[in-house]
Amino acid sequence: MENKLYYGDNLKIMRESIPDESVDLVYIDPPFNSQATYNMLFRDESGRLAPSQVQAFSDTWHWKCEDEQFSAEAQYEELQKIAPDSVVRLIEGLYEFMGPCSMMAYLVMMTTRLLELKRVMKSTASLYLHCDATASHYLKHLLDRIFGLQNFHNEIIWKRTLGHHLATRRFDVMVDSIFFYSKSDDYTFNRQFHQLSDTEIKKKFPYIEEETGRRYTHYHLEQPQNVGSKGETRNILGKTISTEQGWRWTQETIDRRLTENPHLILFTGGDRPRYKVYADEYEGRKISNLWTDIQPLGSMAAERMGYPTQKPFALLKRIIETSSNPGDTVLDPFCGCGTTIEAAEALGRKWLGIDITHLAITAIGSRLEDAFSGKCLYKTEGIPQDYPSAQFLAGKDAYQFQFWALSLVKAQPLGGDKKKGKDRGIDGIYRFKDEEKRKLKIAIISVKSGKTGPVHVRELKGTVEREKAAMGILITLDTLTPEMEREAATAGYYESVVFDKKFPKIQILSVRDYFEKDKRAHLPQFTKRALSYKEAPKVKKETGKKQNHLEI
Repeated sequence: MENKLYYGDNLKIMRESIPDESVDLVYIDPPFNSQATYNMLFRDESGRLAPSQVQAFSDTWHWKCEDEQFSAEAQYEELQKIAPDSVVRLIEGLYEFMGPCSMMAYLVMMTTRLLELKRVMKSTASLYLHCDATASHYLKHLLDRIFGLQNFHNEIIWKRTLGHHLATRRFDVMVDSIFFYSKSDDYTFNRQFHQLSDTEIKKKFPYIEEETGRRYTHYHLEQPQNVGSKGETRNILGKTISTEQGWRWTQETIDRRLTENPHLILFTGGDRPRYKVYADEYEGRKISNLWTDIQPLGSMAAERMGYPTQKPFALLKRIIETSSNPGDTVLDPFCGCGTTIEAAEALGRKWLGIDITHLAITAIGSRLEDAFSGKCLYKTEGIPQDYPSAQFLAGKDAYQFQFWALSLVKAQPLGGDKKKGKDRGIDGIYRFKDEEKRKLKIAIISVKSGKTGPVHVRELKGTVEREKAAMGILITLDTLTPEMEREAATAGYYESVVFDKKFPKIQILSVRDYFEKDKRAHLPQFTKRALSYKEAPKVKKETGKKQNHLEI
């Protein structure tokens, strides 16, 4: 399976594009039904994350919706027809308890997706669902019914924040939950370990073996829990020893290990045998379901992309390494800014990512370009690839068309919602460097999905002058008219100092001409990446076989 990044509703995409039993691992970080609106932050002229932002998604769910595709009421009725009986009874019980409220809408939308996720998972696959206390108790019931109680393995608790909040009449919330389920009892699980520091190693392994100079500690060879060997004897280094407690190893194991290492067993305090554990063979403590060692993303974290609800790379790295192997396929149906995708690519896994906003798709593309120096191979599905598909997007959702159109010139969207920015005539900003001191300059981008004419060119000219911008780009759906071209030409040229080149001060980019005549905007550009998006740090792909871990 090849890497793919999908734009669109994940339920529709899974049903139409992802085959049965084709995925090895699912990580799902869906909206939590927080009733909040989340904005994506962008860079300012200095390259720092700036107050300018644009709405990424709204985490509010509704029972009724004009678009039946997203109607919880319609999906509730569908579930009653297609879901397993146990799931139907649970959903009907929840509806009887809650009624048609926002939480019920959220749970219905999640149920339809969880059923599809189970379908696409291989029998050896696992699912990790990331959530908080808002709906975790309801989601746990759904997961138990869909995957089976016997396939629940852990509720992982991740400490997601270091600071305290402003709660005065309740305890501060500092953790998230991650539910870990498998599709069957035959699932991939590679145990993970905490590595110890040099100081911790010296404390845990205080002895040094005279014969080899190896650092070690030692433990009882007797083991009270192993009652099956209670009263048995063992022949160890010429001594016959019995115990009422039981033995950790069989006689065969003792003989084999002493053959491999005659210094492995020692006697302390008389005739009681103990075995050595060497520091150079010890990989660390087994990781439990309490994750406090993975730090949340601070405001100055190098990997922080400015995307709301972004999770740390280390969190996804641990999940992917635990429940998949190199070459396996990882699916994230709410992929946001692409942390799962980046981690999967770095760890040698195949991946599938889905998101319902062009903002996310563009941000992921920029991130992968930076992280892997343009060497990450994947296909994008659902993004307009020709004029008819762009025309369809414009008619279906003008706001998402605007996001996509801005990506044609790698511009930063402007405005927190559908209304902001319109009164200023600015839909996006393209930043570029064109002075010896490298101070950033801007080109203002205006997007029109409907009928356009010379008046829109004049409006853009006025906006460029008012904002003291270097250039202006008008992106239109249809081919520009001669009158529009003449109006744009009256603005003259922007003369680049660094590039020693003239650029038309006002340009018109037709989406039809973009596809049918391969016409592009002419902008000063030092690199292939967009300055508007925070540059992602380089990621080194990991190679090599899994190591065997030694437990004490």
